[in-house]
Formats: sequence, structure tokens, C-alpha cells
Amino acid sequence: MEDCIYNNLRIFAIVEKAKEMKNKETRQRLVSLFLAAVCPIVANAQESEGLYFTLQEKFIEGNAAFMSLVALALIVGLTFCIERLIYLTLSEINYHRLLSKIESHLNEGNLDAAMDLCRDTRGPVSAICYQALLRYKEPAGAIERSIESYGNLQVADLEKDCSWITLCIAIAPSLGFLGTVIGMVMAFDQIGIAGDISPTIVADGLKVALITTIFGIIAALILQLFYNVVLSRIDRLTVQMEDAAISIIDLIEEQKKGGNQ
Repeated sequence: MEDCIYNNLRIFAIVEKAKEMKNKETRQRLVSLFLAAVCPIVANAQESEGLYFTLQEKFIEGNAAFMSLVALALIVGLTFCIERLIYLTLSEINYHRLLSKIESHLNEGNLDAAMDLCRDTRGPVSAICYQALLRYKEPAGAIERSIESYGNLQVADLEKDCSWITLCIAIAPSLGFLGTVIGMVMAFDQIGIAGDISPTIVADGLKVALITTIFGIIAALILQLFYNVVLSRIDRLTVQMEDAAISIIDLIEEQKKGGNQ
């Protein structure tokens, strides 16, 4: 971007100087400078277009039917990955601050305010705290069992749709390998029709075989990368839930011992 702006400024300055110059040799030199400034822009544009058309050409050469299925698996998988990442990002909160506010309300003897705070705060950590406060007057064992059961439901909600991501990860290379097998069959069919083994005869079939495999593996690698990010977010939220559960139980027990029931 900076190079493009710099080149555009150079072009503008050269054009303005050319308007003021009447000497032929000077104007020719300015034209040479103008071409030198324009050429990088044209080269960059041609390089981008060349990459686009190369990918398009390889996509068509790899048998558009199978390549479309691979692309569909990639798009569907990325859709689920992005949805999970957005959901998990919105589920994260500063749970230490939440626990501090809950403690302040409980110290004031205001259990309802602490429950309202948890109910109005998004995320599974606040839901765990709310579940514990609902059973404030019950024994610690009952509170712990309730949190454990509810925590399992929250973890299942965090992992929702992850099975579809793993399915797309498995499907993408499988479709590529299927295209490989079909490409090899096409190559042998061409050999049988021609009655001769020649590189030019089998080139098209082998090209389909290799290109579909490459694109299938690339799609699977992209999805696997996003899936690992999703899993790391889920693990981090799970650890926060466990830490918050231990903290809220200890906090409730301290409040009971202090007489704030």
C-alpha cells in the first residue's frame, strides 16, 4: 500500500513538471521517469491477476465437480469454525472481577443482588456461579454435585457443532483421494483406448489425480488449524469454569461460617 501511494505521488509530480517543461530532452527524461514509476504498479496488478487465473485454471483442471465438493467442505467447515470462535470469544469474561463483585454482595448480605449479577452476565462461568447461589443454603456436597452436573451441560454447549468441523476435516482429503482414484482410472482408460503408454496420453488423468489431492489436503490443513484454535478456547473456558466453581463454593462456605445466611 505504501509503495503504491509513493508511486502515485511520483507520477503526479512528474506530470506536473512535464507541463512546465518545454525542452524536448527534459520532457523525454520525464517520460522515462514516468514509465519507471508506472511499471511497478502494472507489474503488481499483473502478478495478482496471474495468481488468480492460475488458481482458477488449476481448479478447472482438477475436475470442477470434485473440486467444487472440496471447496464446499472447506466453506462449511470454516463457517462452523467462525461461528464457534465468535461464540467462545463472547463467552469469555473477567471471572475474577465477577467473583469479587459476588463476594461484595454476599458480605453485604444481599444474595439477590449477587444472583442478579450472575444472571445478567454472559458466559458459562457466570451460569456456574448462579447455579451455586441458587443452592446457597444447601450443604457444600449438594452444591458441588449441582455445579458438576450443570458444568457438564455447559461444556457440551461449548463443544456444539464441533463434530461437523471434524467431519469436514475428514471429508476434504477423502474427496481429494477419490478424485485421485478417478484420475487414475481416466488415465488407464486413455491408455486402453490409445493402446499405447505415452506421457501425453496419461497426462490429463494424472493431473486430475494430483490436483484434487493437493487441494483436498490444503483444505483439511486449513480446517485443522481453525479447529485447534477452537479447542484451545474451549479448554481455556473449561479451566475458568472449574476455577470459578471451586472459588464460589469456598466463598459460600466462608459466608456461612461468618453467619451471612
